[in-house]
Amino acid sequence: MKVRSVHLGLVGLLLVLAAQEAPAIAVPGPQCQKQCGGVDIHYPFGIGDNCSRSGFNVSCQEVQDGVYKPFLGDFELLNISLIHGTIRELNHISTYCYNSSDGGFMSSSTWSFDASNTPFRFSDVHNKFTVIGCNTLAYIVDNTDKGYQSGCVSTCQNLSDLADASSCSGLGCCQTDIPKGMGFYNVSFDRGFDTSQISRLGLGGCSYAVLMEAAEFNFSTTYINTTDFNDTKIGRAPVVMDWAIREGTSSCEVAKRDDSTYACLSSNSKCVVSPNGPGYLCNCSNGYEGNPYLPDGCHDADECKNSPCPSGGACHNTVGGYRCSCPVGRKFNQRSNTCDPDTTLITGVAIGFFLVVIFSSFGYMILQKRKLNQVKQEHFRQHGGMILFERMRSEKGLAFTVFSEAELVKATDNYDKSRIIGKGGHGTVYKGIVKGNMHVAIKRCALIDERQKKEFGQEMLILSQINHKNIVKLEGCCLEVEVPMLVYEFIPNGTLYELIHGKNQALQIPFSTLLRIAHEAAEGLNFLHSYASPPIIHGDVKSANILLDSNYMAKVSDFGASVLAPSDKEQYVTMVQGTCGYLDPEYMQTCQLTEKSDVYSFGVILLEVLTGQEPLKLDGPEKQRSLSSNFLSAMKENNLNAILPSHMKGQESNELIRGLAELAKQCLDMCGSNRPLMKEIADELGRLRKLSLHPWVQINAEMIETQSLLSGTPTASFEIEAGTTGYPTQEGENLPMNPRSSYYAR
Repeated sequence: MKVRSVHLGLVGLLLVLAAQEAPAIAVPGPQCQKQCGGVDIHYPFGIGDNCSRSGFNVSCQEVQDGVYKPFLGDFELLNISLIHGTIRELNHISTYCYNSSDGGFMSSSTWSFDASNTPFRFSDVHNKFTVIGCNTLAYIVDNTDKGYQSGCVSTCQNLSDLADASSCSGLGCCQTDIPKGMGFYNVSFDRGFDTSQISRLGLGGCSYAVLMEAAEFNFSTTYINTTDFNDTKIGRAPVVMDWAIREGTSSCEVAKRDDSTYACLSSNSKCVVSPNGPGYLCNCSNGYEGNPYLPDGCHDADECKNSPCPSGGACHNTVGGYRCSCPVGRKFNQRSNTCDPDTTLITGVAIGFFLVVIFSSFGYMILQKRKLNQVKQEHFRQHGGMILFERMRSEKGLAFTVFSEAELVKATDNYDKSRIIGKGGHGTVYKGIVKGNMHVAIKRCALIDERQKKEFGQEMLILSQINHKNIVKLEGCCLEVEVPMLVYEFIPNGTLYELIHGKNQALQIPFSTLLRIAHEAAEGLNFLHSYASPPIIHGDVKSANILLDSNYMAKVSDFGASVLAPSDKEQYVTMVQGTCGYLDPEYMQTCQLTEKSDVYSFGVILLEVLTGQEPLKLDGPEKQRSLSSNFLSAMKENNLNAILPSHMKGQESNELIRGLAELAKQCLDMCGSNRPLMKEIADELGRLRKLSLHPWVQINAEMIETQSLLSGTPTASFEIEAGTTGYPTQEGENLPMNPRSSYYAR
């Protein structure tokens, strides 16, 4: 067995003796070598006489032809860090091998490392005692007065145990920490752990142990079978040493008293207590960088290179620091490192501006009032107000009111959120009370383009002349705002959508009632298509736009998407509008909105009445999301019962159900020219209502329908406004109302 020991303290003894004849502090001269083998040699380290502080002498040795490397004692020096007070060296690896060719003789080559009498200590932060091998136990011992001893066991039975080994956790490799202040260690292997058996299994016959830098070690299973580490040139690993000025002192206060040995020579340096063992280190003061062990070695650092100032600020380097400045109007906040508003400047500017405003307030208010009146007049003109007034003068008795903006602001409590009764793509609807205590619905329209502004006055004229019991009456409008506002009669009992799908479905409305409401809606749409001049295409027909008045009569509403029937059949719309589930496929393909587009949408309403299902189910299977597609498939397969609700089967005549289904099928025809007119639809619905009922049975059915709606069944779920009892019916009963239903703006 070979035992090798390297005593760094003994190697450095000659250096210490030589240093005793020289001054305590040797400041390197210009002749001193500053680099060796690509490694920078920073003072207190140095190469040559009078180039280093005592105990820090480095030799530059030729390791092969023309190749030089720095050595500290017998160990190759890898680098030096002044800031962290560390060096990195190459440490020897201890080995313990089974030699099968030599009769199974166990040979070992172990190393000890003595740096106890030098400025160096093994770093407990960066180093770990590392053992590699199978069936191996190695010890690390500090033979000084500390009495420290530790060990590490590494085992493995076969190569498969190591297949997934990626860390040093005990399989083929193990690691253990070391204590602080350690300046000496010795390695030994436990002979009770015989590697001969492991060698016979083909797992290699050598074990290795070394104190090394943990960050530089990545375990590999190839280390188990290698013998390369036996070579003293190859078998080395980096180790980190903490160094300090350890000349008989452990505190900065004591060191500063002796000017002859104090190491922090730079005027811009400071003393720091060593984190590992006695002694101290020198660092440059804040704002300085360089070598604190040399006179004038610490020079001003340019902190602005690292952009320490906040975004938008400017950095100005100063001696020993830096200064941040911010743009005009902002002030640098050192605590949060931000450019905050300069309150002093802002306050001064605000006071000055406030004084200017006070002195010019009267003139400004007059100017703004004039501008506002001009804007209102311009809006009034753009929206066709002059045309509207001329028609109102020529057609006396026109039941239409032009409201001022102030009147509608007062009617809605300045558009208070509590007054909102509906929201939609075409605007927001507020409940209001205008002069004469009349309850109205005020719709603030969404933004419209220039073309729509020009046509707005003409459309208002047409809508104001429509007087049909099944169309919501337009009471008036406001034209002196940028986006016109419409004033409709107030309809209290919600929508057909809520009656079929919403909270009002708890009323269990008879099918005859739903059929009657659909018939009335068809009459209203027929009036728009056939009797208005020019005809009006609604453009957004759906159950949510069919309102129900106090007697549950249908009222077609929301003309936000409506257009006048074009005289030119080739006229196209620039943007398809409407509601998914109701949109005419032909309209989406051709961008031509016609009366037959309303017919298609009304066909979807008939399906809602017939099936009780919503037009579009986004949460269902993709093939079953569209009600119209499911219906047409069922009709094609002659399987209408598949989509009918259970309460419909057997309670209504097959002829009535089949007739309504055929009518819906015609409305949903993909080709618009094949669809019926709204007049034909209204006539057919009138016929279906009378189908299979004798005259006296019909009268009784109408009476039962009216009673069920007006009496309010125990299962009704209307939301009744506080203090409102409803409108009286012909029988003198109170009708429940739902004044907060979302309508008009669907």
